[in-house]
Amino acid sequence: MSDWLHDLPVPWMALVIFGFTYLVAATTYAVVAALSGKLARSYRSVSVGMLPSLGIIFGLFVAFTAAQVWADNDRATTDVSREASALRSVLVFAASFPGESETTLRNLVKDYVQEVATVEWPMMAHQRAALNTTPRPLVDALKLVLSLPTSGPGQQTAQHEITTAIERALDARRQRIIVSLAEVDFVKWVCLYLQA
Repeated sequence: MSDWLHDLPVPWMALVIFGFTYLVAATTYAVVAALSGKLARSYRSVSVGMLPSLGIIFGLFVAFTAAQVWADNDRATTDVSREASALRSVLVFAASFPGESETTLRNLVKDYVQEVATVEWPMMAHQRAALNTTPRPLVDALKLVLSLPTSGPGQQTAQHEITTAIERALDARRQRIIVSLAEVDFVKWVCLYLQA
């Protein structure tokens, strides 16, 4: 599907889809009505026997396509939540390193969120987000955390938890991008339209 259809408001999208469907139905009706004589009678006898079967198959195509889309949506929601939770953990544990380190770590997380919102999400919307790059703010945050001197078991634990949380955020980001690249196969769309 092209982006112009996805960018339409829902009422306009529904109007375009239903309009296209009705246009195809009207064209099919016109072709069938134009048939005359024996051909029309034989077509009617075949269509009566096939209509229930075709309706069931069409319903299954729609259900399987919708199930794939819903599953992708659920995965995307889960991955975004995991990423946000991991970043929140980084901010919570950053308080264990008060002062300049905490401020720098908070600013790096803020920069990462800003980059995701302004750069990655639009790229994901157009299926152009890349997996082969690691976001600079998270790399810098990881380097900062690993270079911090720890004074006691509390800061050691916080350092370990921040490192783990950054790794979880990177993994959730990767999964989020993978889901953004998922789409319904062209063959499924063709089968759905032919069946309709």
